[in-house]
Amino acid sequence: MSQRAVDALFQALFLLTDIRSLFRKTAPDHDFDEAERQKAEKTIEKLKKQVSILEQEILK
Repeated sequence: MSQRAVDALFQALFLLTDIRSLFRKTAPDHDFDEAERQKAEKTIEKLKKQVSILEQEILK
């Protein structure tokens, strides 16, 4: 596996941890306010990019 894939994997894990912390912060209802919703949206977009890199590197 390439270094790029490894880096993307770790970055994706860090991003998932960020999303997890949002869920923990808003437990038990997980109702996001507007700022939390925007942060989640940006984090998910970054996560999608990392997953795309993983797909490119692993499935090539």
